[in-house]
Amino acid sequence: MEKRIHIIDGMRGFSLFGILLANLLIFQYGLWGKDEIHLFPLSPLDKNFYAFTKIAIESSFMPIFTFLFGYSMMMMRERFAHNNLRIKWHLFRRSCLLVIIGILHATFLWDGDILLLYGVMGLFLLVFVNRKAKTLLIWGSVLFLAIAFLNLYPTEDEELLEPALLTSYIHTTTEVYQTGSYSEITTYRNHSEDPLSQSMSEGEIGAILLLMPFTIAPMFLFGMYAAKRGFFRRPQQEKRHYLIGAVIGLILGLGMKAYGYFLAQTSFVMIGGIILAFGYISLIGLLYSKFPTSRLVMYFEQVGKLSLTNYIFQTVICTTVFYGYGFGLFGKVGVFEAMLFGILIFVMQIAFSCLYIKYFRYGPLEKIVRIGTYLSFSNKPKKRKGARKSSSEQNLLNEL
Repeated sequence: MEKRIHIIDGMRGFSLFGILLANLLIFQYGLWGKDEIHLFPLSPLDKNFYAFTKIAIESSFMPIFTFLFGYSMMMMRERFAHNNLRIKWHLFRRSCLLVIIGILHATFLWDGDILLLYGVMGLFLLVFVNRKAKTLLIWGSVLFLAIAFLNLYPTEDEELLEPALLTSYIHTTTEVYQTGSYSEITTYRNHSEDPLSQSMSEGEIGAILLLMPFTIAPMFLFGMYAAKRGFFRRPQQEKRHYLIGAVIGLILGLGMKAYGYFLAQTSFVMIGGIILAFGYISLIGLLYSKFPTSRLVMYFEQVGKLSLTNYIFQTVICTTVFYGYGFGLFGKVGVFEAMLFGILIFVMQIAFSCLYIKYFRYGPLEKIVRIGTYLSFSNKPKKRKGARKSSSEQNLLNEL
């Protein structure tokens, strides 16, 4: 059985940092307000950092986390097979737990949750866990190219949302989130109709939800493919690939996102975001290959080991600071100051994670998910009595 891959933990910690900086736009302006930033008073410095966030951070760190989710899913598959456990059944339970945590997170804390979606995708990806690496690469590439074609194909511009309706909703959200109590904000978040639900029929919204797994599946599949092929297990030998990937991904990704941002071409932002994500992944790989024992990579690792706990921790801190039942700073801080605040939060999480890992092997939420996945309080999963590997299962293991 292979040991934990430290570079994957480092990437996960790095992605959490970027996700926090991107999510700070949502925490202080809302899901709809973050893209209608002209409705909020911004200084010239804030406008520059807003552009920086949109180009260099937003839509590029979440794909890294998505890629790592697929990678980790295949790592767990390997672990379950090694312990003679029922692979799909354990992955199914884990995905259901993420769905439950996501629902609780979105209902009681914040509407920017991603865990619910990841849990649903975990169920969707059960179809692919026993597929060959080549199959995963083909499916991921076909879906990505299809999405890219549909986004870049010229169509007539149509206003999906009524501007006056959107502006009114953002103003109401700002007032509620700045001054509302916990009960008022929770009720508003869970029961008010957002501009999309007011502008589209239930059938149209249902179609979007049905197609959503296919639009975000490529990064999950690419992560699963990378795990199958054993990428990131030998950073020193893969150094040249990291360098090429970082140069191409960073230049092309930043270029496409900048073009899309300044010319309001959302399709270029979306595609450029994925390309930039691969650039960042390669950059972290290059960092590990050159400085495998540096403090910086160790700090990212420690945060990454507690990724679920730290993700929820970010929500608790930010909602307390920005929402009315805390300090009520929603829409008041500014982009630059919020970014400094995000850096402070992450430094706190580094300190917390380094201290916590000294005494505990798993984070509190990671432990809950582990118990629910294995249905055991033991740190070591119990092997099925009398379980024997069939020749077909052994062949599957050899492909990993």
